Amino acid sequence: MTMWRRTLLALSLISAAGAAQAIDYRSVDVPAAILYDAPSQKGKKLYLIKAQTPVEVIVRLDGWLKVRDAEGTLAWIEARYLAERRTLVVTAAQGEIRQTDKPEAPVLAQLDKWVAVDFLEAALPGWAKVRHRDGAVGYIRSTQVWGL
Repeated sequence: MTMWRRTLLALSLISAAGAAQAIDYRSVDVPAAILYDAPSQKGKKLYLIKAQTPVEVIVRLDGWLKVRDAEGTLAWIEARYLAERRTLVVTAAQGEIRQTDKPEAPVLAQLDKWVAVDFLEAALPGWAKVRHRDGAVGYIRSTQVWGL
């Protein structure tokens, strides 16, 4: 095998490994969904999760997803109850949506812990552009939310 082919193969393997490790966040797309300890409705019901709550997908299995929530809890949920729409949830005691991605920018909205916002796009490192259900669009510090 030539050096060129070895290099190309190594680069493609590195690229594939990176893609396989990409974090997949989804959000609950129904008013409330049940989380289970196993990928079956016959499993033990653990708790309810409300609409717009973000979860990280860990495992996919025949219409079920093993997910992690903002508190680190792992559980199974039926895949049909999740949307690909990205949301974030405030994990700080209080989150602030600012007009720009600068700490000195005016505050547009103050959010209580566990309030969900729509993720619009990544901004400067440490910030995300979001939309609150009341219409405020701005930037929030990544340290104040979970789901990035």
